[in-house]
Amino acid sequence: MESQLVVSSSPHVRHPDSVERIMWTVVAALLPAVAVSLYAFGPAALKVYVLSIVACEVAELACLRIRGRPLSHAADGSALITGLLLAMVLPAGVGAYVPLVGGAFAIAIAKHTFGGLGNNVWNPALVGRIFLQFAYPTQISLASWPVPRALWGRAAADAVTAASPLAGETAGRAWSYLDLLAGNGVPGCIGETCKAALIVGGLFLIARRIIDWRIPVCYIGTVFALTWLLPAGQDAPAWARDPLYHVLSGGLVLGAFFMATDLVTTPVTPAGRAIFAVGCGLLVSLIRRYGGYPEGVAYSIVLMNTATPLIDRWVRPRVYGSRTPKASPRGT
Repeated sequence: MESQLVVSSSPHVRHPDSVERIMWTVVAALLPAVAVSLYAFGPAALKVYVLSIVACEVAELACLRIRGRPLSHAADGSALITGLLLAMVLPAGVGAYVPLVGGAFAIAIAKHTFGGLGNNVWNPALVGRIFLQFAYPTQISLASWPVPRALWGRAAADAVTAASPLAGETAGRAWSYLDLLAGNGVPGCIGETCKAALIVGGLFLIARRIIDWRIPVCYIGTVFALTWLLPAGQDAPAWARDPLYHVLSGGLVLGAFFMATDLVTTPVTPAGRAIFAVGCGLLVSLIRRYGGYPEGVAYSIVLMNTATPLIDRWVRPRVYGSRTPKASPRGT
């Protein structure tokens, strides 16, 4: 009789949904933001989405073949999510080679080098984004970002490019809360501008219990509090200490709901997830206020991914009935 014993590395987490169902539920939650971004940025965004997804899927198939794993694993939706998320954190006007290189790097290096899905240390899409940041800085770190199509009114006086909200905030310019929430003519990465669509998708995942509400709440709440508490320079504009402006700007909402909540690279206990999220919020606030980049969401999540094993060990539940060993007397 065939053995039913399955040997695998910890943590052993049971979930009523299969991996495939979880992944495709996340894809469904991303669709509102994807749809808005396609309307706002047009064919340029569609090109980035297609190239990023194709690169991730091809790299997934190639790595599975090289590792001798069933090619059917490529249909679990994980590579599709990586491709979508990578495209969403890229500017609409990047060259065709940028999402191709980023997608291949995210899957081959950040995912399969560590053993594939369930074994990766960092979020693959964010590792791909950070790699592109250093490999093609002029394509990624833009002084002027493409201005998306306005949902109402006229965007930036019909401008073609403009500074992103956080860079604009540094320069003294700011958008209204409503424009930031809806992404109405707000420059930025393809999938991060419409916060309303991202929040709807995130709440859907919370309602389905796919993600833990503690992570986005603690992450966003920490940024909100520290934006108000951390001292700003004398030359800082009025918006520099506006918590709501910082929450609705940049990639914070996208990162909090769809990247920091990655089941593989985050702690397994509720307390550990709260600590993880607070650490992400602290790093984002410090980078935005005192760092050399106006945005720090990707760096904060990847750095806290690195600390996940330590957090899990720190908040490891105590086994019922166990006793903490007493220190032996000095000199014995």
